[in-house]
Amino acid sequence: MSRPAGHLQDLLADSAQRHADRPALVGTDETMTYAELDGAVNRVAHVLLGHGLTPGARVAVLAEKAPWTIAALIGTLRAGGAYVPVDPAGPASRVARIVGAAEPEIVLVDAASRPLLDEVLAELPTALLGRPPLVGALDTQDGVAFGREDLVLAPTAGPGVAPTDLAHLLFTSGSTGVPKGVMITHDTVLAFVDWALRHFGTRPGDRVSGHPPLHFDLSTFDIYATLAAGAELHLVPASLGIDPRGTAAFIRDRALTQWFSVPSVLTYLARFDAVAQDDFPALERLLWCGEVLPTPVLAHWMRRLPHVRFTNLYGPTEATIASSYFDVPEVPPDETVPVPIGRACDGEELRVLDEDMAPMPVGEVGELWIGGAGLSPGYWRDPEKTVAAFVPHADGERLYRTGDLARVDDTGVVHFLGRVDSQVKSRGYRIELGEIEAALATVPGIRECAVVGIDTGGFEGTTICGAYSVAEGHVLPATDVRRRLTELLPKYMVPARWAELEDLPHNVNGKIDRPALRERFAPAPATTAATGGR
Repeated sequence: MSRPAGHLQDLLADSAQRHADRPALVGTDETMTYAELDGAVNRVAHVLLGHGLTPGARVAVLAEKAPWTIAALIGTLRAGGAYVPVDPAGPASRVARIVGAAEPEIVLVDAASRPLLDEVLAELPTALLGRPPLVGALDTQDGVAFGREDLVLAPTAGPGVAPTDLAHLLFTSGSTGVPKGVMITHDTVLAFVDWALRHFGTRPGDRVSGHPPLHFDLSTFDIYATLAAGAELHLVPASLGIDPRGTAAFIRDRALTQWFSVPSVLTYLARFDAVAQDDFPALERLLWCGEVLPTPVLAHWMRRLPHVRFTNLYGPTEATIASSYFDVPEVPPDETVPVPIGRACDGEELRVLDEDMAPMPVGEVGELWIGGAGLSPGYWRDPEKTVAAFVPHADGERLYRTGDLARVDDTGVVHFLGRVDSQVKSRGYRIELGEIEAALATVPGIRECAVVGIDTGGFEGTTICGAYSVAEGHVLPATDVRRRLTELLPKYMVPARWAELEDLPHNVNGKIDRPALRERFAPAPATTAATGGR
């Protein structure tokens, strides 16, 4: 297979030439062939250029996962812009912070998300993604369609946009309560796609899952690797997130050849016994990334699906999708032994270093740093955080500090051992507990608060727990606190367990005793879990 071209939008243009009549995107009630998707992308690009989009400008995309939303992402690139996918299920305050920080020249929004946009940022220029008056048309606010599919644009971005320039901004949790924008360039995504196509052997006609939301970086792999291969991307409805049997039926009915998701989805299906013995006969590959996958869950899946190849991927958003992989060779004989994160993907580098950034001896625990082709340029308009996280090594290599603990065994395989800081992984999202605490502290009546993550082991994974004390004269049940937080944070960041305390525990230095809080929330000792961290 030829090496991917210099810009992400080139992947679609090349496949549209070779596979015009093949299905490209399959939604709930809409399918686009490669030729139709290429035309839809052209229409979006013409609308943006008609608006006067300047090279490198940001375009916010606030829309549910659907074929036309993906056309909007790629159309932004074709017009020479960079897209910012925004979660339409997020609270209004967070949407406002993200869109405000990105400073887009225009917002592409679907009809379902339009009221949310009007609530938080009505003054921004807006184009509406919708069907009337033309199926799949992109309309302006007054409903007049413009942009024509038969006006062909060059597939490569406009003048001044290089492969090393910004392709999209992905906002992740920030410890101070403000989401961080991670800058992702064309070439970093292409480097991973190039490796993944060769490693997994994706081919035309493969049916690939599109499970993650579009503001989550795993979706970047789904979209561009699928389109590069001439395969079919089957968009998994968000409603299946709480329906394990429905999710299993989706894999079965669509005859998917590849499933890629966060481990919590696999855990959920295993917990409800939704997968039968030798189920999903078309499935060839099952991949996970983003959080811990308990080893018993992996063993369950491998025993049920002996015909499937299982791969653990690891990597933070700052290193673009994934930096390492481990192809699990057999059903784990000991379910208490964690699965390694493996070896670096081509062009990537994993280093386990001590506090002075010197290599740790084989078998010794140190902090994991990443270098190589996938590294982001840094955080959007935040040079201080960028300098702290992306550090030049003495040998001249630029490295990213993951905050993960790891060791290298005598075969060169890397094993993940937990976190250095207060960051946790829950439902595939990397969450700064400090952001939750910052939001919790704004709730009227809260005197003191703290948030901890508890690894419950087995099928449950990490649980976020919140503890608080109440100021004198206030009554504040946990149900009220939780309701208030849902107005400030995405649902996946709201603690699942609560404790109202007369006073939070403190250590001898007067700081909140977080180990004591974790002990308070912790269940009985649980089985060690396998890793699929990010």
